[in-house]
Amino acid sequence: MTEDTWEQAQERWLAVDRYVTGLLAPDDDALTSALAAGDAAGMPQISVAGNHGKLLYLLARTQGARSVLEIGTLAGYSTIWLARALPEGGRLISLEYSEDHARVARASLERAGLESVAEVRTGPALETLPKLAAEPGAGPFDFFFFDADKKNNPRYVEWALRLGRPGSVIVVDNVVRGGAVADPDAVDPAVTGTREMYELVAREPRLEATAVQTVGSKGHDGFLVARIVS
Repeated sequence: MTEDTWEQAQERWLAVDRYVTGLLAPDDDALTSALAAGDAAGMPQISVAGNHGKLLYLLARTQGARSVLEIGTLAGYSTIWLARALPEGGRLISLEYSEDHARVARASLERAGLESVAEVRTGPALETLPKLAAEPGAGPFDFFFFDADKKNNPRYVEWALRLGRPGSVIVVDNVVRGGAVADPDAVDPAVTGTREMYELVAREPRLEATAVQTVGSKGHDGFLVARIVS
């Protein structure tokens, strides 16, 4: 593609995202406030797009999820979508590395009226997960969403196998990396970690999975969906 053609394609992707999201997944006050709070706190603008948030909501609803484990809270935008998918008595635990981010997310959840449904825990997820697993009654979780440090995605999938059950669904975001994931010589830890995750999922007999490329307001990326089968 020439530069002009590429720019035109990007504008079409954005226009489609705006059209679809405006009709099928419009932000409300709670969602808009979560994004604005993240901006005000200086967070990177890497929350899922509105149509992706609605997809997470629909996947969790279709799954009939009563318990969700999220890794990577940021300002709580995706957390709100997932918490809204839960039935009465459902619960969501979101693990966030940054206490500052967690503080913003908790306020976002409170504004959305979801503070009794969703809990945000702080610290490195690989340190928090063993503590969570040791709690009485921890798991099994019905639905997992991973949108955190990509180099650790293989470990997060391993934890989902430990904390899930047959039928649990795992969604991992940002698994295309602008196409870099297809490069076997990549050295970026986010890419090498993602490739390791794919290879783990491919050889793991307890999982069935696929991945989908996406284009739109978040550029060229994609997500993986897996189901625990045994």
